[in-house]
Amino acid sequence: MNDSDRDAGRVARPKRADARRNEVTLLEAAAAIFVTSGVEAPIRDIAAKAGVGTATIYRHFPTRADLIIAVYRHQVEALAEAGSALPETSATPYEALARWFDLFVDFVVTKQGLAAVLQSEDPCFDPLHSYFLDRLVPVCTQLLDAAAESGEIRVDLDAYELMRGVGGICAGVGRNPRYDARRLVEILVAGLRLSP
Repeated sequence: MNDSDRDAGRVARPKRADARRNEVTLLEAAAAIFVTSGVEAPIRDIAAKAGVGTATIYRHFPTRADLIIAVYRHQVEALAEAGSALPETSATPYEALARWFDLFVDFVVTKQGLAAVLQSEDPCFDPLHSYFLDRLVPVCTQLLDAAAESGEIRVDLDAYELMRGVGGICAGVGRNPRYDARRLVEILVAGLRLSP
């Protein structure tokens, strides 16, 4: 039996709760640093923001690409989970939709720190766009459908088209301090409502 045979028979143990919390802290710190300093920011800056040593980051994420992919996936998963939870904590389906788009703005703005690397020639980043679409378009569709079924918004809305529109609005963030993408998205989402 060689090493790969022994490794194949092992079942990955779930991470301990404290290890999961540490990883989430690292991912959130990295996301914040990526927004302000770009994905090439020094690992020591991410470590300082997370309150850990650089060795801890490398133990979780051996390469910068591993960290970038993990940040992106973490943010997509958080947005997908929010889309499932918001209907339970919102007064109406429209409110859930509006709150989700507010979170989506945060995601898109954070993602702009990753944009250059995600569009690079590195094939390890290729699956991320499909992952984003596969996870988030259905979530947005469910929120739109619920709001349409409740009679709060139009019924002819396409989640992908709307998400691309919000992404386009957010593209101008950071270039002009007077440009408020969040306010413009709020106006867009308010425009989806049907008149009472």
